[in-house]
Amino acid sequence: MVPAASLLTAARDTGSIRPDGRLSPALREQMRRIPDARNACSVLSVLVQTGAVLWAAAWCTAWSWWPAAWVVSAILIGRAHAQFASLMHEAAHRLLFSNRHANDLVGRWMLGFPVWTSTDAYRRVHMAHHRQEFGPDEPDLALYRGYPIGIASFRRKLWRDARGSTGLRLLRAQLRAGWRSPDPRVRTTVWKIVLVQVLIAASMTIFGHPLMYPVLWLVPYLTVWRVINRLRSIAEHGGMRASADRRETTHSVRQRPLARFVLVPFNIGLHLAHHVDSGIPFRHLPRYHRMLMESGYVAEGLEYPSYRAIWRALRSGPATL
Repeated sequence: MVPAASLLTAARDTGSIRPDGRLSPALREQMRRIPDARNACSVLSVLVQTGAVLWAAAWCTAWSWWPAAWVVSAILIGRAHAQFASLMHEAAHRLLFSNRHANDLVGRWMLGFPVWTSTDAYRRVHMAHHRQEFGPDEPDLALYRGYPIGIASFRRKLWRDARGSTGLRLLRAQLRAGWRSPDPRVRTTVWKIVLVQVLIAASMTIFGHPLMYPVLWLVPYLTVWRVINRLRSIAEHGGMRASADRRETTHSVRQRPLARFVLVPFNIGLHLAHHVDSGIPFRHLPRYHRMLMESGYVAEGLEYPSYRAIWRALRSGPATL
């Protein structure tokens, strides 16, 4: 699935984009400015949206059609986990707020811990991913190696995610490793994550809905979010290879409204631009991506027209796999 060499031409020197796709120094400085106020609104919007979904589910318990409403709510909470994770990813890059203390505080307590993630641990392994995709320290290789695969294998992977098998296995491994770690900082972080989960469950119980935490918070994390995470991750790097040219390590997929709503919030789907320069905040990625296309770095034919198209390609491997 690595693009043909004919699609990997050098970018035209536009004065803004260099041949390797990177920005000129002056423009790079401008594009790396972090919009603190707008990012604060993004964090608030995720919290408000999540609260609104949970409130609607609670309100629906008074009506006979509440089971269907809870199913819809669980799917939307799975989407909320994707939103939390996307902004946590921004905080891991220290691009959420220009003040480092605020960035890390919000990234840990308001974004990472609620979705069972240590932002600091994620930052350490994620930086290895950016240093060399598909390299010896690549943390996510198991998620997207071996593509394209057969359609039966593709469906089995998604079914394991959808039924919670993947999520439970990873959560057990995370907690076991954290509690047994010889590093007291790791053990303390695990207890902080558990504390936040207890607070979330307690608040739902206090408001009279003790089943809400397992059904509408934990289960979507173990199921819906895992499906979203796999589908997004393989669309980012599935079938690619280690290379100094980011176009051979990272796919480019056209961003459409439904995908942005469910799968790739906060421009995280503009992944090629993010890997060419991982220091650019998410709000500036659409502009950067357009510049890469205008310069010819993202040539016509390099970008998949939709996520459906790239998933079709990813499951086009041998039927025996």
